[in-house]
Amino acid sequence: MSTRPNLRIGHVAIFVRDIDKMRAFYTDILGFTVTDEGPHPVASIQMIFMSSNPEEHHEFVLVEGRPEDANYSPAQQLSFYLGSLDELRALRDRLVAEGIEIDRYACHGNALSFYFFDPDGNYLEMYVHTPWYIPQPHGVPYDLSLPSEEIMRQVEAHCREDPGFMMETDRQKKARETMLG
Repeated sequence: MSTRPNLRIGHVAIFVRDIDKMRAFYTDILGFTVTDEGPHPVASIQMIFMSSNPEEHHEFVLVEGRPEDANYSPAQQLSFYLGSLDELRALRDRLVAEGIEIDRYACHGNALSFYFFDPDGNYLEMYVHTPWYIPQPHGVPYDLSLPSEEIMRQVEAHCREDPGFMMETDRQKKARETMLG
């Protein structure tokens, strides 16, 4: 029996410059719901708790206090999972309609992603899983304007060319054996 704790990432909190602007972006554009908000119990800073899952009180928290002169994000990226290519495409279309520039599109083999910056300069990844695995890091451009079936056909063909290719279910099985013994 493994003594390893069964940890899962539960939520992320980020310091922001303009909490009202960030609230509007994450609720109005990305669709999060504010679940609670108020001042921190010890520090005099405002916090906004948000979720996209009714079973999780909060998945994402905005916290006042990022210095105005901070010229980089302390997080390399923040990644958000969507359930289908159609959802990914619809969100991309909404972002573009709001004047948000998509920085890049990347097929990672195990996921299809696009990246952009939020109003505070944090780098965001929106992604969907694929049923395939190839060793990471990996990223090649793909065309989200193609029909979903064509994208998936191209991604599968690309993945199968990689010597490390396997089905995601096989990768998960190996990971379970490694992590749980």
